[in-house]
Amino acid sequence: MKKSINAWSVDEKTGFEEMFEKIKAAGFDGIELNVDAVGHSAHSLTMETTEEELAAIKAISDRVGLPVVSISTSLHGGNMGSPDPEKKAFSQALVRKQLACAKALGAGGILIVPGGISPEISIREAYENSLDTLRPLTDEIAAGGIYVGVENVWNGFFMSPFDMAGFIDKLDCPYLGAYYDVGNVIAFSWSEYWIEVLGGRIHNVHVKDFKRNGHLNSGGAFVDLLKGDVNWKAVIPALKKAGFDDYLTAEVFKSDSDTPDMSYEEFYQAVSDAIGKIIAEN
Repeated sequence: MKKSINAWSVDEKTGFEEMFEKIKAAGFDGIELNVDAVGHSAHSLTMETTEEELAAIKAISDRVGLPVVSISTSLHGGNMGSPDPEKKAFSQALVRKQLACAKALGAGGILIVPGGISPEISIREAYENSLDTLRPLTDEIAAGGIYVGVENVWNGFFMSPFDMAGFIDKLDCPYLGAYYDVGNVIAFSWSEYWIEVLGGRIHNVHVKDFKRNGHLNSGGAFVDLLKGDVNWKAVIPALKKAGFDDYLTAEVFKSDSDTPDMSYEEFYQAVSDAIGKIIAEN
């Protein structure tokens, strides 16, 4: 397995060239970029990012020797599961933009977020609307050869691995699978059991750690890697058994660390060292 980090973990004032250099210097093997709103950070992609801008980023990636692993986004929100045709159309356009960015940058996968539950939209409606949003894209996804991964996030949509597996299977697309977040289930479940069910559907992985307040469903907080309740000695073997042997992409924040006053360079190095230890010892 290899070490990657999401660009959200990087100081928002850092531009692309400096970011690639600092992440490479910390010992990472790859980086995940994000499609965000205009002005989100100095290293965000946007819906307006041009082919020329992507080519310039790819040139930096090649020069530094730090590949772009995948493309995430902060823009899906509840759009995919909305009954509003405009919101569903935006979600489809966002998927296409992520795929275009991935192709231009040489990334092997993208992250998408189905859902959209609210007091006005039931989980059944959000589920069917999310499927309806994605079905017209499956031929394009299959033809593109870039993995599209639905992620398990804190939006009340995938509450068990069977929910996630069933959603993926209904779309029946060889390049649509799971972008599995190891830490997002710890508050209410055990990550290794999700991996057992998802199996070969997993194509990308986010790593973070979460410390429970004693028991399941009792609250807690995200903490530094190796300082929470993720059972890495079970998680990593489960991923290997599922056939996953690729990038572990940290999605972590200095503000969640128990030493938030450290420099960003120290933070990147600490995250890199922790993932290295997770890989080496499991």
